[in-house]
Amino acid sequence: MSRLIKVLTAAFAIFTIIVHGSDQIPAPAQSHPILITDVTLHPVSSEVIKNGQILFEYGIIITLGKDVGLLPDNTETISLPGKHVYPGFVAANTTMGLVEIQAIRATLDVNETGDFNPNIRAEVSYNPDSELIPVARSNGITVAHTIPKGGLISGSSAAMLMDGWTTEDVTLKAPVGMHLNWPAMDVGTGEKRKEQEKKRDKKLEEIELIFREARAYLQAKEAAETANRPMDIDLRWEAMIPVLKGELPMIIHANRVRQIEAAVHWTRQQNIRMILADGRDSWRVTDLLKKYEIPVILASVHSLPARRWEDYDTPYTTPLKLHQASVQYCIAMSRGFFVAAHIRNLPYHAATAAAYGLPKEEALKSITLYPAEILGIADRVGSLEPGKDATLIITNGDPLEITTQVEIEFIQGRKIDLSDRQKMLYAKYQEKYRQLRLIK
Repeated sequence: MSRLIKVLTAAFAIFTIIVHGSDQIPAPAQSHPILITDVTLHPVSSEVIKNGQILFEYGIIITLGKDVGLLPDNTETISLPGKHVYPGFVAANTTMGLVEIQAIRATLDVNETGDFNPNIRAEVSYNPDSELIPVARSNGITVAHTIPKGGLISGSSAAMLMDGWTTEDVTLKAPVGMHLNWPAMDVGTGEKRKEQEKKRDKKLEEIELIFREARAYLQAKEAAETANRPMDIDLRWEAMIPVLKGELPMIIHANRVRQIEAAVHWTRQQNIRMILADGRDSWRVTDLLKKYEIPVILASVHSLPARRWEDYDTPYTTPLKLHQASVQYCIAMSRGFFVAAHIRNLPYHAATAAAYGLPKEEALKSITLYPAEILGIADRVGSLEPGKDATLIITNGDPLEITTQVEIEFIQGRKIDLSDRQKMLYAKYQEKYRQLRLIK
């Protein structure tokens, strides 16, 4: 027994060391006007401005251009010759804030039990003290679209700012969309084929039943309101009402051609708005997506081809094919457990797409303006324009290049602490090898 106690004590000690909040202190609200001058501005929604200026106050961009004119009283002027200003990046398909350490169940808030959880709200479980947040924002990620997983209908997602004390502080928009995981449509061969078909058909029937019952609930609620009589409230069905009314999109996660086609035709029958997420085979159904104006949140350019006959660069060229077909899209990453720790690599997915034919300006838009438009937050972020949030990054070069560093970052006018655990470990082990006289 004493041995067991020692083991449990050691395990708890390790847990308490590993699982802790980040050390970075959230920035205070902008207290005075700030002018960034002598920089190259990349508004994304308009032409590049060399030797430009950008003025922001109360967290909002006031003006930008070659010369912003008369400055407000108490303006802080920051001259940064040779630097570049971009809108902050938007990660459109993440579990950021819901996942910390895969091996520790207590740090995973991404799944709920059961197949039907539309009342789940990602922003409620979001952890603003996650160690993964400072790492991601160090590479320019300023907004994360945080998504629940699991079951058929997982719940609603939220657009979260990458700095703040509480979930209320960091919630930019919630809900963004309701998430549905479309069943696999393809079945194998042999003895298991009938069993797989049965499972698939059961899932499709469940989806149909959910929406029939949701519409019945909405009709009953409207009838009760008309008759001015009370009615029992069910939070699950209440969460479905904005989807049925077209106020909230259904974000459907599907990869294969048959999945995508089935999902599109089903949403047309249901008369609901659809956004396709993941979309590995979206390049094969561009006519369908264009016809019904369905946006695509494309997950993981850095992946392998889905089939033996596909070219090795199929995932790399998918953004180009969507662009050429005039399908609205953005580049994102997988929402898997492990990927939350790698959201910092988002700009390099866009860079790979650019290396394989996507115009460079399109690659930049695919992680700034385009995800903001798809998620319904383009009035706040995604480009540098007067009236939008002063959510921006200042770099020493092209942020799609791996050698470029994000040197300064503002989120709603707040200057962000860009330190993080990885930088701390880098400095720590540099010092180790200095002490060993292996480096200078």
